[in-house]
Amino acid sequence: MTAEKYHYGVDFGRVAAIDIHTHVEVDGHGRKAYDDELVDAVGQYFKRGPGALSSVDALADEYRRHNTAAVVFTVDARTAMRHVPNSVEDLIAGAARNNDVLIPFGSVDPWHERRAVHRVHELVRDYGVKGFKFHPSMQAFEPNDRRFYPIYEAITEARVPALFHTGQTGIGAGLPGGHRIKLRYSDPMLLDDVAADFPEMTIVMAHPAVPWVDSQIAIAGHKSNVYVDLSGWSPKYFPTQLVRAMSRQLRTKVLFGTDYPYIQLDRWKRDFETLDIDPAVVPLIYKENALRVLGVAS
Repeated sequence: MTAEKYHYGVDFGRVAAIDIHTHVEVDGHGRKAYDDELVDAVGQYFKRGPGALSSVDALADEYRRHNTAAVVFTVDARTAMRHVPNSVEDLIAGAARNNDVLIPFGSVDPWHERRAVHRVHELVRDYGVKGFKFHPSMQAFEPNDRRFYPIYEAITEARVPALFHTGQTGIGAGLPGGHRIKLRYSDPMLLDDVAADFPEMTIVMAHPAVPWVDSQIAIAGHKSNVYVDLSGWSPKYFPTQLVRAMSRQLRTKVLFGTDYPYIQLDRWKRDFETLDIDPAVVPLIYKENALRVLGVAS
């Protein structure tokens, strides 16, 4: 069976916004992104009511109603989490069905090393993914460990961005030992090394990186190839120094992101409107900065 390759169908001139950070939690075969204990813990952390997990087609319907494009992904952390995630191929096929609103990112298990390098090339060449998602805490790796540099070399060669979780995480929150998940792997200072060593690779630091927000602001301000997405937190809880930076040194470096389904579009937008930021920055955050990250605009 031939791979179903994704091609852009998004009319970027007409969509109101681009959400750079959304999760597909279950594939068409019922396989979940996380094990059941983690699914329940994440739901409690985000005070999410019971209901179906986020599927690619349901996500597309939601974003189509809001005239918003969405970057969709899962995380391949099978080595560290001892759990086979939902299918990336199924996710890409769903994005291809809904390419007017969805943009698929791939994911590779960094501990597969040479196989991960091959997988990066395969997902870009044969499936058309537009970037890659990493979660260092879930995947239990230090991003600046040079054993993983061949993966970044492949991503750089493909000329697509890499999005890394930074800061604390709701994954495993409240569980004994945090389900073996270690927060230190998601210190953004580890990405400063990567950004310096791969200046041609676009890096997105996902979420306000509590408790390392000052480091995150410094890195994004210092490295032209580094951006910050604003997902995972209601904007009313954004650290004050990040809100200030959004209108100043990071005005071209911050990206709209929700962490859907954990943070809903309406809630994020409603709370964002209460922030004291320069109105001229708003269209940059909602769409223009993301177009550069995705390579759609220079």
